[in-house]
Amino acid sequence: MTDQTPRTRQIARSTLTVMLAFGTAKAISLAQTFIIANRVGVGSEWDTFVTANRVPELIFTLISGGALAHAFIPVFAGFLAQGDTEKAWRTATHVINTIFTATLIASAVVFVFANPIAASVAPGFTPAGIEQTAQLMRILLVGTLIFSVSGISMGILNSHNHFLLPALAPIMFDLGILFGVIFLLKPLGVQGIALGAVLGAGLHFGIQVPGLIHFKARWWPELGLRDPVMWRVIRLMLPRVAGLGVFSLNFLVMNNIASRLGVGAVSALDWGWRLMQIPETLIGTAMGTVIFPTLAALSELGDETGKRAAMSGALRFIFVATIPAAVGLIVIGQPLISLLERGAFDASASALVYSTLRFFALGLVVHSALEIVARSFYADKDTLTPLFAALGGAAINLALSLMLSDVGQVEMMRVANTTASVFPLLSLQTYAGNVGGLALANSCGVAFEVLVLLWLLRRRWHGTEEATIGRTVLKATAASLVMALAIVLIDAVWHTLGLANRGLIFTIAQLGIEVGGGALVFVAVAYLMKMEELQTLLNLILRRRLAQGLA
Repeated sequence: MTDQTPRTRQIARSTLTVMLAFGTAKAISLAQTFIIANRVGVGSEWDTFVTANRVPELIFTLISGGALAHAFIPVFAGFLAQGDTEKAWRTATHVINTIFTATLIASAVVFVFANPIAASVAPGFTPAGIEQTAQLMRILLVGTLIFSVSGISMGILNSHNHFLLPALAPIMFDLGILFGVIFLLKPLGVQGIALGAVLGAGLHFGIQVPGLIHFKARWWPELGLRDPVMWRVIRLMLPRVAGLGVFSLNFLVMNNIASRLGVGAVSALDWGWRLMQIPETLIGTAMGTVIFPTLAALSELGDETGKRAAMSGALRFIFVATIPAAVGLIVIGQPLISLLERGAFDASASALVYSTLRFFALGLVVHSALEIVARSFYADKDTLTPLFAALGGAAINLALSLMLSDVGQVEMMRVANTTASVFPLLSLQTYAGNVGGLALANSCGVAFEVLVLLWLLRRRWHGTEEATIGRTVLKATAASLVMALAIVLIDAVWHTLGLANRGLIFTIAQLGIEVGGGALVFVAVAYLMKMEELQTLLNLILRRRLAQGLA
């Protein structure tokens, strides 16, 4: 207990720091969303931007995405720990030069063949839409080249236990996009947003340069193709790259299907994903970023008990935070969307966005849990098992995406859906031809992935404290359902008083009261049920305030 408490406090403090940085970035991103929703809305122009961004994102993911950090940091940090700084910087040089060269070659190919690639990714677009998608793709490729270097720079600074500048980098990227949205969108259209993204990529790297100078970074003009250390890094990252590639390909497939469902379907899919990503980043990604070094250290020490406790604690925190967040997104989704779009969407567009949001909200829990469960395998230096689970999840996602978007196939199930009039969410017909079905398919695929990995982890680690996790899930679900009832009652009173749909101030007030009231109800019910995780969090906050008061 004595050993675990300081670690728990440190993880909590570190998580809070990362959450604040991510929260700032998401606040800026929300401002972007607000402006884009009002100026572009859900339509063909935003469809082309979303589609154009998929391929550059895929290049970054496959060549220099998050997989590289998991492979590069342990090797680079190992040389630093041994005091061999020249070998560390030589390795960093070879990795940077090789990754940049590979990204440049891939980007050049996409630049030349942008039109046929755009046509294959979004076959439902008009010729003009395909041409605009290709133009935007070429602009965004510049940002991909910058990120190929900037991403490794983050790993270098983290290896020196410097986290401030890497945490500020995403904020700078969002500021660049915000500049494009505010100043370039009106004169240049969505090309202005693409140029803002390139500017943001430059700022993402630029903010880290002072840190590289501080740590006396060294660079040589050589690829180092004969360097065995560089190839060791590449071998370590390949399975993770494949897993991330599967994730990106999932969205390319969903994009392809959505492009056939009418104008606005691709945009609606993107809006729902962006809104769900706000709590997922603040909760799941933040906790995953903080817990991974702890899991890796415990794995290196062979402390199986410590790994179980750390993973279980992180996962329980995820469930306590994401279950009410998911329920809240479903319940307040419509006023939240109306606040963002402020009349830019018509009724059908708002319905499309809400359809994707509520089913992505269901996936919020499993997407966040995956951040912890997958990293548990990476801590054991196993990147293959998560890849196989991701392939299984991708197969489910693909099958359900095709099934739930094909009206003809679903009509054959009409007889089996006799309960649809009473429980519409249980009927596959509800999602036929609806972009919301694609969001549901994605959530189901990730849920399969998490369940398989947890089952395998339970066998490998001789348990995962599943009974404790199960109790947390049940309590969090019960408290969230009571919270949802409270929000529905508040909403009913709001409408009864005639305060709904009376302008921006009233919408903000409605959301504030519903979110605040719902949160208070959740905390009260969780406290009455003696939820341990809530008690731990309150104790940490109280101790921190007491320490500050004594200081």
